[in-house]
Amino acid sequence: MNHRLYLYTPQLSDLWYRQKILGDPDTMGYNKGYHLDFAGYHNDTGCIDFPKAQWKEWHDWFVGHTPTRFYAYITRKEDNAFIGEVNLHQSRQGDWHDMGIVIEGKHRGKGYAVEALYLLLKEAFEHLSVTAVHNDFEKTRAAAVKAHLAVGFQIQKEENGVVNLCMLKEQYFARQGGGQRQCDIFHE
Repeated sequence: MNHRLYLYTPQLSDLWYRQKILGDPDTMGYNKGYHLDFAGYHNDTGCIDFPKAQWKEWHDWFVGHTPTRFYAYITRKEDNAFIGEVNLHQSRQGDWHDMGIVIEGKHRGKGYAVEALYLLLKEAFEHLSVTAVHNDFEKTRAAAVKAHLAVGFQIQKEENGVVNLCMLKEQYFARQGGGQRQCDIFHE
């Protein structure tokens, strides 16, 4: 691992960056055309409005509530530039945390996703004592699938073009060894 990155918990005044990436069609194109039903979503670009008037309420809800919720910017060490965001939040469906990762469009294809995922998993399992981390997205997002598998996520199921991936805490600590329990957070 190159250790080019670190996670930074943003201050309220830093949310200009979140506003920037949510409003960038190159970054948010993966959302395009999904007909998400909430105010501020733009179906034609995948972008999401994040006006300054919403920053404080969002920051107060998402930041500083570990282990229930964790949010950070992916930050490049060499120049302290923000290059994306990660988050964890307790699932309402079971004893796991759902996660998200967004790499700003202009920083994609540089290997940052794998390192950022490692950092997020380290936070989840070593600092927050999370039991499992889950993510799901379209199977057609091959680079995202590849990055998740590279850090040890397992594909739990594929359904309707969506891949569900997860990693258990014990898998994180034993990923170099064999014999760890398969991830089955949905208990199918």
